[in-house]
Amino acid sequence: MPTLLHVDSSPLYGRSVSRELTAAFVTQWKASHPDGRVVDRDLYATAIPPITAELVGAAYTPEEARTPQQKELLLLSDTLIAELEQADEYVIGSPMHNFGVPSVLKLWIDQICRAGRTFSYADGTAKGLLIGKKATFIIATGGVYDAQTQMASFNFVEPYLRSVFGLLGVKDATFLTTGGTIALNSGQDRDAFLAPHLEAVQAHAQTI
Repeated sequence: MPTLLHVDSSPLYGRSVSRELTAAFVTQWKASHPDGRVVDRDLYATAIPPITAELVGAAYTPEEARTPQQKELLLLSDTLIAELEQADEYVIGSPMHNFGVPSVLKLWIDQICRAGRTFSYADGTAKGLLIGKKATFIIATGGVYDAQTQMASFNFVEPYLRSVFGLLGVKDATFLTTGGTIALNSGQDRDAFLAPHLEAVQAHAQTI
């Protein structure tokens, strides 16, 4: 039974472009995988603490030597990593906040990037441990940051996510970006604006 992990990180909910597009992806994926399972992870509905010295210490303590307190500190990280390990495919929605990913998405990434669990330096070089996974990143940006545009160098979302998930072993990554969403604040028709992006998302969901 194929499993899809669906992650959202926009605070806008009903007004969110990335959430609408990930929802469309999930709907199409379910239609293409009637025997599949979807795990939803809403990062704005998940209390994710920042990394602390105690958490780092717990993560680097051998599992068999961890105290009950250390195991408790790692419980959320273990849960989030298990979702990634058990899923075959990921769809991750992210708006651009100040040229980068939202803070809640960064907090999630800090919890899932763990030596010995999702990557390893055992042989002296980085090796991803999330092998054979497919990821689709659905990005929404207020401006237009496409390659060859004046603002392309300000886009730190795609390079960052590609690098992080590459470290974790996820090499099969697709980025679908909806740029220029600021126009929706100026009266542009939402349905007309989103139509080609919804079509692209649904078409991609049919192929994986």
